[in-house]
Amino acid sequence: MTGTFRLALLASTVLGGAAAAQDVTLTIESWRNDDLQIWQDTIIPAFEAANPGIKVDFAPSAPAEYNAVLNSKLDAGSAGDLITCRPFEASLELFSKGRIADLSDLAAMANFPDVAKSAWQTDDGAATFCVPMASVIHGFMYNKTAFDELGLTPPKTVDEFYAVLDRIKEDETYIPMAMGAADQWEAATMGYQNIGPTYWKGEEGRKALIDGSQKLTDEPWVEPFRQLAKWRDYLGDGFEAQTYPDSQNLFTLGRAAIYPTGSWEIGVFGPQIAGAFEMGAFPPPVAAEGDTCYISDHTDIAMGMNAGTEHPEEARKFLEWVGSAEFATLYANALPGFFSLNATAVEMQDPLAQEFVSWRETCEPTIRSTYQILSRGTPNLENETWNASANVITGAETPEEAAARLQQGLASWYEPQK
Repeated sequence: MTGTFRLALLASTVLGGAAAAQDVTLTIESWRNDDLQIWQDTIIPAFEAANPGIKVDFAPSAPAEYNAVLNSKLDAGSAGDLITCRPFEASLELFSKGRIADLSDLAAMANFPDVAKSAWQTDDGAATFCVPMASVIHGFMYNKTAFDELGLTPPKTVDEFYAVLDRIKEDETYIPMAMGAADQWEAATMGYQNIGPTYWKGEEGRKALIDGSQKLTDEPWVEPFRQLAKWRDYLGDGFEAQTYPDSQNLFTLGRAAIYPTGSWEIGVFGPQIAGAFEMGAFPPPVAAEGDTCYISDHTDIAMGMNAGTEHPEEARKFLEWVGSAEFATLYANALPGFFSLNATAVEMQDPLAQEFVSWRETCEPTIRSTYQILSRGTPNLENETWNASANVITGAETPEEAAARLQQGLASWYEPQK
């Protein structure tokens, strides 16, 4: 009996060791370090439960450091198996260098419309290298309690927008609008790219800039800067030194009535406000009643495969799941404000997320004007737009000066603009 028991124990140990040896751990590189808990508690367990033998480790870097950290890891051969992809140029460069794999033959790619895949394709559309995950929508959040106290309703036109800001400023209880100039990108992303599509008419203007038929010194591109210059009077004392976290805090603590932003803040702000007041949202105001509404519905995040992974089969299995309707529903509700790009309709539970996504029914969508093609050269138009937007808001540059500088920089390397 003792011998039999020892043999059984030995066999059990060997077989158990063999099973453990078959387990594969996939590591995900990402810049989204604020949703680590959601991946660990909700998203990864759902995949692992359906795919025994594959473990997943979500290992994010700080957002501002992600590109540099990821490139260093890829160069050293130490990067994770799965690469979270930023839209357009950063990911296209990785693909062009052979760092991330061609996923065109992935079955799940059939679940996405062409516009969703365009942010992670070669210019000719021949290769798709990341599975689309979500877009974010720009707009304005507001404190419903503050609006109720002052008898205000969300503005629909630009004139109504400034009338609301004037009323809030006159009352002096709240800072009319929370936005700073210290981090620069905030002024461009939440300012210029938020309201700009209203003036350059979304995709019409963005594509005209790419083909060279419009210039950054044309009225549709200068007018958004003029609007930003007007914002200066409503941002409160010391906005010039105010950082992005400062702006977030002013709004979540109930000190500012309006916050120019995007849907990506929904999941962050909800727990912080925790019933202190109710948030609402409105889209960028139109120039005049009856005008077409435009929103930046920006393709934001996707996932690709490290071309050097030692586990391509398992990584592709995970990516097939990322392209599924199951993942789309899970992700959109775990991270409200990150809207699925999957062709399958997703029912969202968060009312503020429902409000943002409802604008797709009444507004024309576009993406950020600087992201596709126009930031491939030096000076980088995206980064220069950060600086120009902040300068216009602080008064360091006039709208016309900022536009002329951006145009000069773009024309210095981009042939259609010369």
